[in-house]
Order: sequence, then C-alpha cells, then structure tokens
Amino acid sequence: MKINTTCVQGGYTPGNGEPRQIPIIQSTTFKYDTSEDMGKLFDLEASGYFYTRLQNPTNDFVAAKIAQMEGGTAAMLTSSGQAANFFALFNICQCGDHIVSSSSIYGGTYNLIAVTMKRMGIDVTFVPPTATEEELNAAFQENTKAMFGETIANPALTVLDIEKFAKAAHAHGVPLIVDNTFATPVNCRPFEWGADIVTHSTTKYMDGHGAAVGGAIVDSGKFDWGAHAEKYPGLCTPDESYHGVTYVERFGLEGAFITKCTTQLMRDLGSIQSPQNAFLLNLGLESLHVRMQRHCENGLAVAEFLSKHPKVAYVNYCDLPGDAYHELAKKYLPKGSCGVVSFGLKGGRAAAEAFMKELKIAAIETHVADARTCCLNPATSTHRQMNDEQLKEAGVPAELIRISCGIEDKEDLIGDLAQALEACH
Repeated sequence: MKINTTCVQGGYTPGNGEPRQIPIIQSTTFKYDTSEDMGKLFDLEASGYFYTRLQNPTNDFVAAKIAQMEGGTAAMLTSSGQAANFFALFNICQCGDHIVSSSSIYGGTYNLIAVTMKRMGIDVTFVPPTATEEELNAAFQENTKAMFGETIANPALTVLDIEKFAKAAHAHGVPLIVDNTFATPVNCRPFEWGADIVTHSTTKYMDGHGAAVGGAIVDSGKFDWGAHAEKYPGLCTPDESYHGVTYVERFGLEGAFITKCTTQLMRDLGSIQSPQNAFLLNLGLESLHVRMQRHCENGLAVAEFLSKHPKVAYVNYCDLPGDAYHELAKKYLPKGSCGVVSFGLKGGRAAAEAFMKELKIAAIETHVADARTCCLNPATSTHRQMNDEQLKEAGVPAELIRISCGIEDKEDLIGDLAQALEACH
C-alpha cells in the first residue's frame, strides 16, 4: 500500500464480523486458563498479553500502522515523545557511554541528553547540523553508542542531512536515531536515507488535534547489532533479568531492539501510552496524509507573505527559495516540510509583544503541529527567564515568533497576520 492508504488502513485488518474500527482494550490485565499458558509469555516463547504496562492490543495495532508508514519492522508506543527519545537512546546506552547529537534539536530533548542522561553517566558531544564529514567523524569516541538528530528541528527548522549523518554513524559502527516528528512519514521516511531508528512525538501532527500526548519508536530492522556485539551486549548477550534471552538470537535484527525496549525499559520504567490515547492517535493518523498537504500549503503561503512584509526582518522556512536549508529540503522533503514557520520582527521585543496581543485566529500556545493555528513568542513565554543576549545565544532572539499553521483557510491566516503586523511600531 502507498502511504496515503496505509494512513487509513494500516496496522489493523478486521476479520469476519469483527469491529471495523480498532477496538479500545481498556484493561490492565488478561486472563489465561493455565499457569503454563501464561508462563510461555513470560519466557517469550508465545505472543500475547498479560499486563498493559508492557503491551496492549490497541497500542500494538496503532504501533504496527506507524511501523508500516515508516517502512520499519517493529514499533512501540510510549507515553510521550520525550519518553520515546529517552527509551530509544537508553535501550543501547548505559553509564560510561557516549552519544553524538546534532545541536539543532528540541530544547527538551537537548536537556534530556545534556543534563538528565549526563547525570546517569552518559556523555554527549553536540555537533552543528551543518558539520562537515570530517567534523562529524571527529566527534565520535570509542564508547560512542548512538547518533541523534531531528529531520526538521523544533523550533530552529533546520533540515538534517540524513545521508551524511548516517554515513558517519555507520562508519563508527553505531545507529542513527532520527526524530521525525515535524516531517512525519508522509513527507519523509528517514529509513530510506540510511537512518536506523525513528522516533516521534505523536502528540504533534500524528494526533493533530491536541487531544492525546504520546510517542512512538520504530526500528528499521537493518542495523546489524551482531556485527558490533562488543558495543551492544544488552542485545547480543543473555539478559539475566529476562530468563537469559539473547534478543538478537531470538528475535533477529527485525525485532531485537523493540523487544528489548519493551521487556526491559517499559517493564521497569512504565512510560506507557493509554489504550484510549492510542485510539485517538489512530483517528489522527487516518487523516494525516490529507492534513499534512494543507499544513504545508498554508505554511508556504504564510512564509511567502511574511518574506515580503516591510516589518519582517527574516523568515525561517525551508520550502522558501533562498532559505539556508532549501536545497536539503528539496532532497529530503520534496512533497513539503511542515506547517511551522518562524520569523523575526524589525521592531524587536516590543514589536513582538504588540504583534502577539493583536492575533485573532492564531492562539497563543506552547503547542505546535495542530489542526488549529497557534503562535508563540519564546522570549515572553518559554524562554522568559533569559535576557536578550542569552536569547540570542540560544538561537531564539527576542523578536522571534514561531507560528504553527493549521488547516484553516490560508487567506484567513494571512489576514490575521496582516492586521497584527499593522499594530507593530
């Protein structure tokens, strides 16, 4: 099936007389006739369910759809995008290990890697997304276990050169993990460019309606853990916490990563997505291919309008000719990037504050990638603890505004921006 059909029908095929929509299995536990039957599940000798903290049928149907959409072999849902990124990294890293990451990533993920995981004894080297091959190779160490980046960075809107990063990762025997939240598999499938693991904050475009927080991890099934067994003992040697199973031997390259992530990390840390949220997520996925087309259409129209406005100093949007990442966008995102645009006003902080007060359609929210247009001035909200110099160093200067274009009529969005800009002096 092509991606548009997979969005609608992937992951779940009802049998004769079964529910057409994915059923919500809102149960914590599952009943078995004998202890022997349940024991086979604990020994990973049979497939099935015994406790929703590990797996749930509703979640698995939706995860299977996302795996199909990305072209992967296995997937799992998590409670949030943050949990997905943490699990994806921690599944192959431990105290004493090292990560190489693009510096242009979501601030929450930056803090996760640079602060929280560092406290766990996992170090990191950040590299600019524009780093040369030589600079990327220089960042790796003997104890490097993973490389990380975002297809389209939030909120910097830089575009990752996936092939270049994948080449560097594989030259050093480690997988490339790519957060594909903003592009979604409708606009980019990182596995086709060499990535090995893909993560999502499903809270964003995949849900698309601000209804359910969630995350997902997808494995390409292509990275050869066994060829680098000394780097990944957790996958290539017996797990004494789970009956001595060796994941690569039992589940192959296609299933080892996700099975370990479920039986170890989800078992111990429990960052599950509720079946109700998974059901809502699936409703969003069914229209994702239609919505992404409109998000991109509106994003480009807004970016073009802003780029010609005399009160706008600059616009960041990779589909806009002349943008620093336009050539990469043409390569990796030929169908469009996303609906998120950032821009700066010539009047600085005062102009940005005046602009935000006048918006009528665009709501002031910390959220992005929603069916409804939302807008944020980081200097007066998420980054208000910083002074102007600190904001500039962080890449979010005081005049910066981020607008996430929804699926409304583009003329209405442009009209709202025009009248708000009129108020800026």
